[in-house]
Amino acid sequence: MKKFGLLIAGGIAAAVLLANLGPMVGLAISFIILYYSFKQFMKAESTGKKVFWAVLGLIVLSASVSNVPAILGMAAAYVLYIVYKKWNETKERRTVDDPFTNFEKQWAELKRNY
Repeated sequence: MKKFGLLIAGGIAAAVLLANLGPMVGLAISFIILYYSFKQFMKAESTGKKVFWAVLGLIVLSASVSNVPAILGMAAAYVLYIVYKKWNETKERRTVDDPFTNFEKQWAELKRNY
C-alpha cells in the first residue's frame, strides 16, 4: 500500500512538473539575463549606459515575476526526488531486514567454518 501512495504522489508531482516546465525555463533565462544586466550596470561608466542596463534589468525583473508558477514546478521536482528516495529505501531495507537471507548467510558461514 505504501508503494501505491508513493506512485500516486510521484505521478501527481510529475504532472505538475511537466505543466510548469515552460515557466521554469523562462525563469532560468530571465535570471541569467538579470544577472548579466546587473554585472554590466556595475561596470558601466557613463550615465546613459547605466540607465540602459537599469531599464533592461527592470524589464527582465518583471518578466521573471511573471514566471512565479515555476516555484510550484521546483517544489514538484523536490517531491519527485523524495518519492524516488523513499521508493529505493523500501527495497534496500527489505533485503537487509529479511530474516531468511540473514539465516542463509549465517548458515553458509557455519558450513564454511566446519
